[in-house]
Amino acid sequence: MGPRLTTSALTALAAVGAVGAAAATWGIGIERYLFTVRRHELAVLPAGAPPLRVLHVSDAHMAPWQHRKQEWMAGLARLRPDLVVNTGDNMGHADGLRGLRTAFDPLRGIPGVFVHGSNDHAGPSPRNPLKYFTGPSRVAHEPEPIDTEALDDYLRDELGWLDLNNAAGSLELLGLRLDVFGVSDAHREWDDLAVLPGLLDELRATGTAALTLGVTHAPYRRVLDEFISLGADTLWAGHTHGGQVRVPFSPKAIVANCDIPLDQARGLSTWTHDGRTVPLNVSAGLGHSIYAPVRFGCRPEASLITLVPKP
Repeated sequence: MGPRLTTSALTALAAVGAVGAAAATWGIGIERYLFTVRRHELAVLPAGAPPLRVLHVSDAHMAPWQHRKQEWMAGLARLRPDLVVNTGDNMGHADGLRGLRTAFDPLRGIPGVFVHGSNDHAGPSPRNPLKYFTGPSRVAHEPEPIDTEALDDYLRDELGWLDLNNAAGSLELLGLRLDVFGVSDAHREWDDLAVLPGLLDELRATGTAALTLGVTHAPYRRVLDEFISLGADTLWAGHTHGGQVRVPFSPKAIVANCDIPLDQARGLSTWTHDGRTVPLNVSAGLGHSIYAPVRFGCRPEASLITLVPKP
């Protein structure tokens, strides 16, 4: 290799290194703090119904020192939602509940529903991020336990939100009855889909809902299909982090950590099963594992989705 070729190779290598360093600086030091609200409107309510503002939050992965995230989440109350849908992985540290109180306390008095992600039961641990390219992750360690009971006491008893972990219930909002049901984390196969038909039969024997919501942490195909079969009119999920690191402006995530199509790993789309097509919102979430503190091409987000009458 001649001197000129050697110089060119070193220059190219330096350029690649500079780009990589800039990307890392952006993803670790800047973008993961660029919290944003994604807004959509869905025409799914009966004629004459008032608009219903739904705040969808997911994957906070809260640690007690994450004050910027806590303060931004606390400000979501200014959006004046009528309903909060929380699709899990609230906790990112054994002491994360302290930060969640700061984030969610301003939402007291606003009806809500929640399901668990795996990090609501066990804390995060270091892992090789390249393994996500081989398929959905598996736990191969003894994780630090999370005080799930304390988390649920806060969400259910203090905030008044409905626990939808393999459960169903109903809410009265703005004169509308909403039926809601959900499952615990399908990524850990904690979802008990078999229990839902009986629960929904009992619920529907008490009246007819204007709208039915199906709520899950991880949007696995089997769960979404069954939710539609059970009569869900809208589907709500998190878990994917939108891929967390994406090729900028690409419609597809690089990974989703579940079997949902990669172009549906973030945002509002539709899901079709058994002749029915319903809206699906997959939140890219607000956080990340404390062992993978990066967002690139995928801002942390909450969703404000306004439900309006069908045309």
